[in-house]
Amino acid sequence: MRMRVIAVGSRMPEWVRDNCADYSKRLSPYFKLALVEIAAAQRSGAQSAAQALASEGVRLLGALGAKDFAVALDERGKELTTREFAEWLARRLEAARDLVFVIGGADGLAGPVLARCDMKLSLSRLTLPHALARVLLFEQLYRAQSLLANHPYHRG
Repeated sequence: MRMRVIAVGSRMPEWVRDNCADYSKRLSPYFKLALVEIAAAQRSGAQSAAQALASEGVRLLGALGAKDFAVALDERGKELTTREFAEWLARRLEAARDLVFVIGGADGLAGPVLARCDMKLSLSRLTLPHALARVLLFEQLYRAQSLLANHPYHRG
């Protein structure tokens, strides 16, 4: 089983890259977590935000495999506690179907991407910057795996 995060945005600040790399390294004894970055579409006078969102959507869909279990990160998605997320992750790992988390850009995710995803997950009811959502997802994956492995990282 492969696990990937497909995220819009390829020019992330160093703190984002460093944190994601750190959590990926911590997860490596359990599973490999790959990051696939999709360049954000230009938002200018020549291209509206809706056109940019649609363009990103086409590229996101192109990065998803037909059999992937895709999870859209969306503020209107299902909210889980850390323990619920860990239990959900354990079931997904047992299913042995490739797992992909999809993070949109500045304008979120296009309708066709949301429609393709098997699940919509909210990291918070707050609107998060997509760079911060990326780090938060990596941390929560590590926290969930720590819970599953009875590692002391999660003490809540």
